[in-house]
Amino acid sequence: MDTENNKSRRNFIKSSVIAGTLLPFMSNDLFADVLGSKKVIEPLNVSVFSKHLQFLNYNDMADAAAEIGFNGVDLTVRPKGHVLPERVETDLPKAMEAIRKAGLATTMITTAVQDANDPTDRKLLETASGLGVKYYRMNWLKYPEGKSIPEAMMQFKKTLTEISHLNRKLNITGCYQNHSGNLAGASIWELWEILKNADQRNMGVQYDIRHAVVEGGMSWKNGLNLIHPHVKILAIKDCIWLKKNGSWVVENVPLGEGMVDFKAYFKMLKEFNIQVPVSLHYEYPMGGAEHGASSISTDKQIIFAHMKRDLLKLQQLWQEA
Repeated sequence: MDTENNKSRRNFIKSSVIAGTLLPFMSNDLFADVLGSKKVIEPLNVSVFSKHLQFLNYNDMADAAAEIGFNGVDLTVRPKGHVLPERVETDLPKAMEAIRKAGLATTMITTAVQDANDPTDRKLLETASGLGVKYYRMNWLKYPEGKSIPEAMMQFKKTLTEISHLNRKLNITGCYQNHSGNLAGASIWELWEILKNADQRNMGVQYDIRHAVVEGGMSWKNGLNLIHPHVKILAIKDCIWLKKNGSWVVENVPLGEGMVDFKAYFKMLKEFNIQVPVSLHYEYPMGGAEHGASSISTDKQIIFAHMKRDLLKLQQLWQEA
């Protein structure tokens, strides 16, 4: 009768022979993986921003997202979105069920929530949380006329703190997107300030590298270094500066063709161990889909091809960083 030692020895020899037979046919990368010398990098968990599929109904939108290769859908639940706020109790379950049937997740939604005491905002968050949504992006805040910026920021702090307390009660996490321009939070530094008093477990940032680069220029790394503990979601897109009719403007471009240094950016994300859901955006010309149009002027298959291309590019850039 075989002893355990003999069995172990024969299994080892058998495994060694098989491995030796396969070695000449292995690529260098595969060989490195077998030996454990190459770290396997998990692909990003990516949802499509449903703003760019608003020309489709819930079922067709979900099927398209699954076919393209997304993990989920960042569903627009806001005025002119896939789900209207006043219909959230009836329509959000329908949209999420269509997404679920397609094999995808609704981890996050994009909203116009901006007031913890507003009945419509509260109902939206209660409904979303009850359906299992984990994250939402809130509306942007505007600097009011007649108030200094420090005065306005004190009010913004209060607003985000109140919303964070509602989020904690509902077990959902809110996110404020850094958006270039004159809205509050365009600068990472002011966003860091207005988040100071909020519950950090349930209120954070949807960090948008495109807008961070537009506003931060060469100092965007400082901003990310500052804000990274607050990052809950990532929004991904790319852009360039162009001179048109004598004025400098920002133009959105396909992923990897603009001025965002994705290699440096993704390296920082890995160094900070930021592992959060990703929302992929398509703001460059796509027959109106870039603006959330309900009717498009381009064949939908062309739009799907753009989406597939950027999704694959995103995962490639992530692996290479």
